[in-house]
This record gives sequence, structure tokens and C-alpha cells, in this order.
Amino acid sequence: MTKSLNIGMIGYGFMGRTHSNAYNRVPNFFDLEYRPVLKAVCGRNAEAVQKFADTWGYESVETDWRKLVARDDIDAIDICVPNNLHKEMAIAAAEAGKMILCEKPIAMNVAEGEEMCQAAEKAGVANTVWYNYRRVPAVTLAKQIVDSGKLGRIFHYRANFLQDWTIAEDLPQGGEALWRLDAAAAGSGVTGDLLAHCIDTALWINGGITDVSAMTETFIKQREHQLTGKVEQVSIDDACTFMCHFNNGSLGLFESTRYARGHKALYTFEINGEHASIRWDLHDLHRLEYYDHADESIVRGWRNIHVTDGDQPYMDHWWVPGLQIGYEHTFVHQVADFLEGIAKGEPVRPTFRDALETQKVCDAVLASAKDRSWQQV
Repeated sequence: MTKSLNIGMIGYGFMGRTHSNAYNRVPNFFDLEYRPVLKAVCGRNAEAVQKFADTWGYESVETDWRKLVARDDIDAIDICVPNNLHKEMAIAAAEAGKMILCEKPIAMNVAEGEEMCQAAEKAGVANTVWYNYRRVPAVTLAKQIVDSGKLGRIFHYRANFLQDWTIAEDLPQGGEALWRLDAAAAGSGVTGDLLAHCIDTALWINGGITDVSAMTETFIKQREHQLTGKVEQVSIDDACTFMCHFNNGSLGLFESTRYARGHKALYTFEINGEHASIRWDLHDLHRLEYYDHADESIVRGWRNIHVTDGDQPYMDHWWVPGLQIGYEHTFVHQVADFLEGIAKGEPVRPTFRDALETQKVCDAVLASAKDRSWQQV
């Protein structure tokens, strides 16, 4: 018999939809000791949050997140709100003894993230941050290949995350759906929003980063703020590029921008090793490209691995070989791993403490770009 895990979610935007879908789908495909129950969702707009609850199957709604956290019938708090609200909500949830699933990045900066880590660790509550790209089967397979030693010594790690949705000068900043353009709500621009994903994946696969040298640019300097109607300075980074050294001696090159016309969500990474290389592309997320120099020379070249077989990560839970899955399944995998971790009494990666390492890199990147200097992580 399964045990219920009552979910209380704060926020009901895009991430709220992806998380809710994952909670609903996970018991259909994973045989787990715990089953998530959508107990309550919280948002300030009573009519809108009720509509969301009706659509996704939440049993009740709240318009005050503090009331949600205080409820005795809630086991886990899922934080799907702008970055400037993460710390207060997470600490309150920890002090109330609730498990915590928090959207990325963990916080506005390292100091806030450290407070969240200490609160969760003091309370002894399970915690995780939604870096979902770790759970793309092809990305998990890349991690397994690197861990196996097939690549040998790693020389290079390069990644980029390109979008084009903020190019228009008349796009306002701040407010609903556009809070990522407001530094007061987001903390940073592409660094915390997009590069954080690239950094988390890199740290997970290739190990820690020691130092960084970065540059950022804000291409449109002023925008009207959606909430005030006033034209204000834009403080977020529209683009960021940085170089780094990893603990294993390899070099890293990272680029992110929202000004790459023609790209909606191009996230790629490539790892070059002594014996082999691998690369992955979000636009073809079920495939992993692999080059092995040990192959016979007449057939040596990049091979395309279709990650759909049952012996490849996560795929035994889905369809027959050859039939692929997509973006939404990464969240199902994260929920499944979280529930399994609870059952086993094991931490579910990335924990708050893991995600803090990504925040340390982000903070160093922004400091480097400001000072035009190499910064230690």
C-alpha cells in the first residue's frame, strides 16, 4: 500500500504547470512507496488560483503562503515563485518541518542560499532544487559515460543556452510573466536563469569550478516597468559569457543570451576527453552524440545514440524502444527520484547544499563581469 505525500505548491505559472503535471503522472509510470497528493495551491489572485486548482486537481487553495506553510495536512512545500521570495518561504517551510522542493536558482545570492541550507539542515527536512535537465535520459547517460572513464582525462567542457525573446525594445520589465527582466525579483538575468542550468549540469558531470573570468552586457538600457508604468534602468544581464577552470584541470567555456535571433531554447554542451567526446542538444534531447577515437579508423566518427532503450536511464518506465519522451518527463523523473529518496531516507540531488555550489559560480561570474577580473569560486 502506498503512502500519501501531501503537496502544497506556492505559485501557479509555467513552472507550476510542469510540477503539477509531474505529480499527477508519476504514479502512472513509477512504482513508488509514496504517492503525491495535490492538497493545496497558493496564489494571490483567488479567481486565477482556483481555476488552476480545478484544472490540475488540487483539493484546495490559499491566497496567503504563510497559511499554506502552517497547515498540518501539508507534508511538502513546492516553491514556484520569483527568486526574491525563495529564502523567506523556504526558511518558513523548514521551520514548520515541511519538506521543500524549490525552483532554481536556489536564491538571489550565496548569502541567501546559505541561510536556506542552514534552515533545512537544522530542521532535518528533505530538500531539493528543480534542476530538471539532470534528468533528461541522454544527459544522465552522459554523466554515466564520464563516470565510467570512457572519455579519459577531460580537456574541455563548453555549453551555451540561447534565446531571443527579449530583443524588442518595447518589451516592459517586471510584473507577471516578465519578472525575469527585473533585477529586484530575479537577482540577475541570463546568469541565474539560463546559465545556472548549464553550470549545474557541468558541476554534476565534470566536477567543481575553481575560478571564472566573465563578461556581461545589457543591450537595452531602459525599459518601462510593467507595474509602475515608469521608464527605469535595466539592471539584469541580457548576455553573459565566461571562461573557467575546473578542479580536474579542464577548461570551461559558457555562453548565454536572450539576444540570439532564431533561438528559442538552444541548450547544448560538449565534453572533449583524451579518448572520446560527447555532446548533447536540448532541441534533440533524446539523442546523445558520441565519438570514440578507439574505433577503427575507417569507421571512426560521431555516432548518434537514440536514448530510448530500457537499459538506458529512466527509459524502462516509459514506452517501447524507439519511442522517445520529452521535456515534461524530466520533472516526472525528479518527482520520482524525490519520492524514492524519501522512502530510502537518502538526500535527493541536487540538494540545497548542492545548488548553493551553482550559486557560488553565478555570484563569481557576476563579480568578475563587474570588476573585469578573474574571480575565485
